[in-house]
Amino acid sequence: MVKITKKMSIGEVVSQNPETIEVFQKHGLHCMGCAIAHFEDIEQGASAHGIDTDKLVEDLNKKIEKKKK
Repeated sequence: MVKITKKMSIGEVVSQNPETIEVFQKHGLHCMGCAIAHFEDIEQGASAHGIDTDKLVEDLNKKIEKKKK
């Protein structure tokens, strides 16, 4: 299992782990369909929206760990 990092692109994370969409949305990042989301990394997207990057990445990793079990 690959651990999600704040330098991964939002598009990469969502395409490889569609179940993470609800985590992004829960944190207020609703731009999954946005063209920039495919190139922007998690840290850039979170910062642009005033979201705690570390908490977001932690929750994303919890989500994919739960799925793998």
